[in-house]
Amino acid sequence: MTVSPALAGEGIRFIRKDIEGQNNIIPARWDMVEPSQLCTLLKNEDGVEVRTIEHIMAAFAGCGIDNATVILDGPEVPIMDGSSLPFVEAFHNIGIETLNAPRQAIRILKTIEIQGDNGTIARFEPETETVFDYTIDFANGLIGRQHMEFTLGSHNDFKNELANCRTFTRLADVEMLQKAGLIKGGGLDNAVVFDNDRILNDEGVRRINEPVRHKILDAVGDTYLMGMPFIGRFVCEKGGHALTNQLVRALMADHSAYVIVEDRLGIAQPYGDGNLSSTGKLAYKA
Repeated sequence: MTVSPALAGEGIRFIRKDIEGQNNIIPARWDMVEPSQLCTLLKNEDGVEVRTIEHIMAAFAGCGIDNATVILDGPEVPIMDGSSLPFVEAFHNIGIETLNAPRQAIRILKTIEIQGDNGTIARFEPETETVFDYTIDFANGLIGRQHMEFTLGSHNDFKNELANCRTFTRLADVEMLQKAGLIKGGGLDNAVVFDNDRILNDEGVRRINEPVRHKILDAVGDTYLMGMPFIGRFVCEKGGHALTNQLVRALMADHSAYVIVEDRLGIAQPYGDGNLSSTGKLAYKA
């Protein structure tokens, strides 16, 4: 995978360089999301797919990057360590270029709610900041019920509070999914695995509430598929990728529920002393 700079207004897009003879460009947009297990999957009009895009999308959102081109030689973004941290550190090391164009944001004007199965709920509410309010509830005693509220206010907020929090699963779910031919590349180096009352990873968890922090990380990435940051409160109770996309679709369908404004809080600023491109040739091999 290579991440390269893009011009103002181009947004974030994925390009499958291994695909020839059809449209291989997949815009990172909410209306390109297809139903899938365990991850967020995008598919363009020609049926070309890219999956597991949520962690790099969260890194783009957390670092304030609006325009970038992600070039892949396969159908999936490298999982890395199961978090956004490798991407954030790469962007941090290279720097962020502030483009000569105003940044826009979606301001939530009224409450929009979606209710899923088994008591799952997701909604947008008006708010003066960008707030993620998330609750998870698992039967596993080491995970249990966790709640966290996170305000996305700066690059460092995301890096310090969410970026290193990894995807997680239960051992029983891993065995079931592998029998179904899924998560073939999954392991303890890219996920936290819980087995009843123990954690299989030698290092344990990076935070006491790492699971709910990772769920917020996913939501940061999935909501950024609106093409710009939002100003409002995202509330989710026991949801996931699919429910978040359903909520985004409901919001986009109700033009009275939001307005597009200039984002006075989200202007991308360079890291450190440099002012280099935030996406200048980041190369990963998976």
